[in-house]
Amino acid sequence: MLSVERYLALATCVLALGGLTTACSSDQPEQKGPVGPVPQGLDRFYGQALDWGECEPYATSGTARSAFGAEGLECARLSVPLDYTEPDGTTISLGLLRHEATGDDRIGSLLVNPGGPGASGMMSAASMAGPTADTEIGQRFDLVGFDPRGIGASEPAIECLTDEERDADRADDIEYDGSSRSVQAVEQQQREFAAKCAQRTEHGKDMLAHLGTREVVQDMDVLRSVLGDRKLNYLGYSYGTRIGYTYAERFPGNVRSLVLDGALDPEQDTVESLVSQGEGFGASFEEFATWCQEQSDCPLSGNPTTAYQDLVRPLLDDPVDVGDRVLSYDDATTGTVQALYSERMWPQLKTGLTELSQGTGSTLMALADMYNQRDSSGGYANTQDAFVAIRCIDDPPVEDKTKIRRAQRRYAEVAPFLDPGTRPSAARDACAFWPVEHTSEPHLPDVDGVPPALVVSTTNDPATPYQAGVQLAEAMNGRLLTFEGDQHTVFLQGNQCVDQVGARYLIDGTLPQEGKRCT
Repeated sequence: MLSVERYLALATCVLALGGLTTACSSDQPEQKGPVGPVPQGLDRFYGQALDWGECEPYATSGTARSAFGAEGLECARLSVPLDYTEPDGTTISLGLLRHEATGDDRIGSLLVNPGGPGASGMMSAASMAGPTADTEIGQRFDLVGFDPRGIGASEPAIECLTDEERDADRADDIEYDGSSRSVQAVEQQQREFAAKCAQRTEHGKDMLAHLGTREVVQDMDVLRSVLGDRKLNYLGYSYGTRIGYTYAERFPGNVRSLVLDGALDPEQDTVESLVSQGEGFGASFEEFATWCQEQSDCPLSGNPTTAYQDLVRPLLDDPVDVGDRVLSYDDATTGTVQALYSERMWPQLKTGLTELSQGTGSTLMALADMYNQRDSSGGYANTQDAFVAIRCIDDPPVEDKTKIRRAQRRYAEVAPFLDPGTRPSAARDACAFWPVEHTSEPHLPDVDGVPPALVVSTTNDPATPYQAGVQLAEAMNGRLLTFEGDQHTVFLQGNQCVDQVGARYLIDGTLPQEGKRCT
């Protein structure tokens, strides 16, 4: 498991299309910047105008086309330097999506990032816009999602594997064989993957070298200025919390508010982070199994871990046909992990495991497709390619094979349901063969002078353990809000208690009392 932002635009028009209304701009671009401090040489970026218009041209998948057609959404492109040390050099563009504040007493923009790394902020904002439009948040803030460099609608996009190669990679379970021969084969695959990323991505190694969180927060400060905000309001989920605290460290005087939900521990290296994540999934599986065994037809009788292993381990040698594809062990466990992100998906997981006990795998395959963002036509978002590329540029590679084996053993101990029953593999992942050097190191952020952040942490978060939120709140001189639940992130997802606390913080800066908990 180791291999884990109108006033120069004088009018806004509304175009009715097939019963849907889609916001579109006037012919004149909107210029609000520059606002706030502008780093030397970057005036043209910080003061650029945005040409807001329809969002559908920004869609890179059928799912995005559907989401971007919703009422009140408008999209634009932001130009930024590929390399901030060479602002007169190559430029790239970021895709932006906005739903404007619905009230008269607008505070500014609220930038949103859903994490990953590799997930689309445009998709996240599009999905949040409707439910939040009539809330205090939607009335007081423009909701703005951006696709970080290399991701989604941003150009150029990270490209590593074709759709066909991704399908083939998912069907191949060689990584679970710990033999020397398999280690060599896996490392060769990882070496080839890294080379393909450099060959197939526009600007090649230059793009890969300037893809990380270090550059994303600089892009975000450009966006803050272009949107007309003197100070940043930001909501980051999961890996998006890293973007938030890194921005605070890089631009401490430009922060108004930070909501960080589902925190990453800033001190953990890649191995420690993945093992901690495994612990979270292990606990979530136990919660799921307890719920499942309360149902009359649960497929996990007796010891749930053993029962689960008995269902999925045979897939290592005999994958199950699902149409013209096969459900591999990797897909079955990936589908399981996808369902463990929220207890609302537990019934779907139960159905999938029941099907597997009967020799079929369509539900688990659908869950794995959801995780991998594969649409019904067989096309993939570039989320998984971007995940690897960003992780490799953000953190040091893990080269120590003894450390890799030890981490796999620890992962199997804390998440035994994901133990494939094979010897631990010492295979290094793609980051060991990455063609450019990493640009960050794990460390506690230096945020002296930054307003206190609101950190939200869920007690049984499967992907980002609760204690990481405790530690980040302390590191950010912030305040922890505890949510007692079984899901990954919670703010603006329907919990009234959490949403009220977050709204008060974003609107008037009020932090909850120490020890505040929501259920």
